[in-house]
Amino acid sequence: MELSLHRLRMLRELHRRGTVTAAAAALHYTASAVSQQLAQLERDVGAKLFERLGRRVQLTELGTLLTEHAEEILGSVERATHALEEAQEARTVRLTAGVWASVASGLLPTALTALAGEHPGIEVRTRELAPEDTAEAVRDGSLDLSFVIDYSDAPTPWDAGLERAVVAVERLHAAVPRGAVPSGSAALDDLAEHPWILAGAKSHFGRAMRTACRRHGFAPKINHEVEEQSTAMAMVGAGLGITLVSDLGLRLLRPPGIDVVTLTTPLLRTVSIAYRRTAFRRPALHLVIDAVRASAAELGLGTEPALP
Repeated sequence: MELSLHRLRMLRELHRRGTVTAAAAALHYTASAVSQQLAQLERDVGAKLFERLGRRVQLTELGTLLTEHAEEILGSVERATHALEEAQEARTVRLTAGVWASVASGLLPTALTALAGEHPGIEVRTRELAPEDTAEAVRDGSLDLSFVIDYSDAPTPWDAGLERAVVAVERLHAAVPRGAVPSGSAALDDLAEHPWILAGAKSHFGRAMRTACRRHGFAPKINHEVEEQSTAMAMVGAGLGITLVSDLGLRLLRPPGIDVVTLTTPLLRTVSIAYRRTAFRRPALHLVIDAVRASAAELGLGTEPALP
């Protein structure tokens, strides 16, 4: 019997997520392709591994047994890969990173250019995901590393199987229509009467900003709920309300008609790189982290919360 690592990964994802559709989405395949590969795995084994229960798939006793061994096998392969990279001093390594817009445009161009110049054998590929989805993609093995955010008012629940390295600490600022706050600075509660433009409450950013406002004694009047920072900024420029934006977010294209207001009650967010604990000894991973930290330092972003 020959067991395909590729099919074992699909089996592991099916066990974790419960449906072929969810497993396929995590692995970036079609549900049809995953179904075909799992059917082939059953033929390889010569036994029934799955039972359908409505839309969900339940593993048989043999399927559960194989899944347990799949975890060990895939973990051993990962450790062997890391050991080889370490022995080769990370000369030829490919890493896939989860990103979102502001880090992709604000930190990565400088970091990856410097990395390519000093370590041309390290190739970093990126995949844009919602910030709240990147850590899970690292945990399930579809990414090698990802950028994650912790807001001072809404820390991210952390997975014990992951480590994180802080690469930047940003301040949040108010973006307001030109002339709306003549002083150029304000406490957060001074902005309570303005109409707001924020991401939805299910997003990490939207939840964190609502929490911050409540902590300062008010519930924001949200006239426009949009997910993209660039859309929110365009609406601010049109005079439709105010929003909050980070240091890196300010490096995105800023429409005319916007003033950036310093918050006298500082709100911070910490940007980290998350990776699996089993990857701690990968030299290439730490070279990427160092390059991103250097890029952040060039922008004046440290790795410790700034004092108010």
